[in-house]
Amino acid sequence: MSAPTDDRVRDAPFDAALAERYLVYALSTITARSLPDVRDGLKPVQRRLLWAMRLLRLAPDQAFKKSARVVGDVIGKYHPHGDQSVYDALVRLAQDFALRYPLVDGQGNFGNIDGDGAAAMRYTEARLTRAATLLMEDVDDATVPFRPTYNGEEQEPEIFPAAFPNLLANGAQGIAVGMATAIPPHNVAEIADAATLLLDDPKTDLADLLAVMPGPDFPTGGLIVEPRDSILAAYASGRGGFRLRARWHVEELGRGTWAAVVTEIPYGVAKGKLIEQLASLIAEKKLAALEDVRDESDTAIRILIEPKSRNVAPDALMDSLFRLSDLEVRVPLNLNALGPDRAPRVLGLKAVLLAWLNHRRDVMVKRSRHRLAAIADRLELLEGFLAVYLNLDEVIRIIREEEEPKPALMARFALSDRQAEAVLNMRLRALRRLEELEIGRERDRLLAERRRLEGLVGSQAQQTKALKVELAALRREFAPDTALGRRRTSFAEAVAVAPIPKEALVAREPLTVILSAKGWIRAQKGHADLADSSGLKFKEGDELLLWFHADTLDRILLLCPSGRVFTLDAHALPGGRGFGEPVSLMVDWPAGAEVVAAAPLREGARWLLVASDGRGFVAPVSALAAETRKGRQVMTPRAGARLAVAREIAEGDDHLAIIGANRKLLLVPLAEVPEQEKGQGVTLQKYRDGGVSDAITLKFADGLSWRMAGETGRIRTESNLLPWLGARASAGRMAPTGFPRDNRFAQ
Repeated sequence: MSAPTDDRVRDAPFDAALAERYLVYALSTITARSLPDVRDGLKPVQRRLLWAMRLLRLAPDQAFKKSARVVGDVIGKYHPHGDQSVYDALVRLAQDFALRYPLVDGQGNFGNIDGDGAAAMRYTEARLTRAATLLMEDVDDATVPFRPTYNGEEQEPEIFPAAFPNLLANGAQGIAVGMATAIPPHNVAEIADAATLLLDDPKTDLADLLAVMPGPDFPTGGLIVEPRDSILAAYASGRGGFRLRARWHVEELGRGTWAAVVTEIPYGVAKGKLIEQLASLIAEKKLAALEDVRDESDTAIRILIEPKSRNVAPDALMDSLFRLSDLEVRVPLNLNALGPDRAPRVLGLKAVLLAWLNHRRDVMVKRSRHRLAAIADRLELLEGFLAVYLNLDEVIRIIREEEEPKPALMARFALSDRQAEAVLNMRLRALRRLEELEIGRERDRLLAERRRLEGLVGSQAQQTKALKVELAALRREFAPDTALGRRRTSFAEAVAVAPIPKEALVAREPLTVILSAKGWIRAQKGHADLADSSGLKFKEGDELLLWFHADTLDRILLLCPSGRVFTLDAHALPGGRGFGEPVSLMVDWPAGAEVVAAAPLREGARWLLVASDGRGFVAPVSALAAETRKGRQVMTPRAGARLAVAREIAEGDDHLAIIGANRKLLLVPLAEVPEQEKGQGVTLQKYRDGGVSDAITLKFADGLSWRMAGETGRIRTESNLLPWLGARASAGRMAPTGFPRDNRFAQ
């Protein structure tokens, strides 16, 4: 194939071209969409929304305008993206349950905490809040850089002056390419206190900062139950999280009955979905102690939770609900933001506060320099006016007699071009003695202001003092005793609560557990007799392996050939209507491994474990119970061997019967088999070749029974077992006549 001749077509490896373009996309997503700036805490779309609203004069004291008008200006002038995405950003800025300090004052339906969406943009109206105006305060005083908009027709600020600490006050959520940000909201008064400490001493310890700024303050309230050490570590590294619980109290209903009333739910949880979640716990009988859940909310949240029995402790019921529902969530902390150099980085709390203070210091210096330039400009004019007033008659003569009065004025009084122009433009009624005095006073005021600003620009100490004054004013405006400024989220210790008895959590019901050869498990309600399994359905190529009776309060033991034991809760098993679910979805079951045995866990029971090489031991059931998905390694078979037999020892059994693949049977007193919690065990029977086929425990006096061949299902019992009785690790003797050819004992 010939090379392309068009200069616009480049011959390049596909992987290199793809990597180059994906990198451009990734950088665009990180810097221009998903991550906030550490200085003003805004993403580009949020910044453009507020800027467009400012230009539309939507100040807090002005009338509302349609949201559609705002969105139209944003996408037409600054942000050429979809109108719905821009409106969604506007809606979030107006939601008082999403932002701790809303930046948009919305009128109309902007959604609710139930999870309902906002009305269309043509039905809602918006204007700025006081917090938003603080963010943009002094933006016209050359404090921040501007850049051309996407089409070059207008200018937009790259950053806001940010007199309001928006990054920490309102937090941020965003997912970019390969990174994300998750910053919870905080209390402005506490941020101001912490920033003041840093101004006094930039080396202030993080623990001292957390003494005045203890943690997040969510708009929906709730209780933070994260340990203080964990909070300190999270703020130090910029990564971590906070356990956030709903706020609740006990309400007496009379006659000894009670209900738990939830008045605040965790941040980011939709109340409607939470109610559905709690209702599903009742419908699926996952919490038998729970009787009813009712949503009695109006403007305030009120969720009524009734227990099934008044004997259930309120703390125990709520502790279970915290574990099973979103009444408790973990709010992540990932202080990832764009720095002044536009590079993303994860910062600690102290670094975030210092970045904001440095930005405010820079804004203050630039604002002062801008004002100094304006003062110099005004003083120049005032000096010209004063020269006129001192020689008013001469000025009038020049204006009346000279054809070109401007050059004459400049030459006669040493005026600049601007001064002469201002004098010529002066109105006659300004030529009063009173005006001359006012100009002198204005000049004196400006000279004093210039001296102050020059001192401020040249002195870090004065800048620090001015910043502290600003922070004090910010704290007064959002003081803890105001409706908006009060702390809404409290801190509490997650006290250990005695668990509700399992009988209260799960209703006791009989089950029949069914396990297939390919490891699919299910639980059928009731105690069914599945001796005839023809009515059971399995996936193609699968079949019944075993079944047994249990109830919903049981824990099910599963043993695999590697000697590892796993535990499942019977009430959590899938229902018996379908094929069930693979065991590997519930625990870390080895791929392709068969199930050696499965049975309910019985307290105080003992189990016989035998490896394929004839080694084994007796294990207490306490050693078999596993608490995690990874299971518990109980038997460790030797190289080339596997766990072949696992059986619960019946009460009263006193002997072990074991048979090898060579059909030699051996009976050993059970007392000779050691009891241990884990290991390889001891040799139970010796073989020249092959290994164990089956093993069982029995009562010696009852004899040994097995099922006869054929369809009769008759059971034969060998009463005289003395010929096969021997010492442990013996070879044994040939099995009795008629013993099954598959070398399996009767079950």
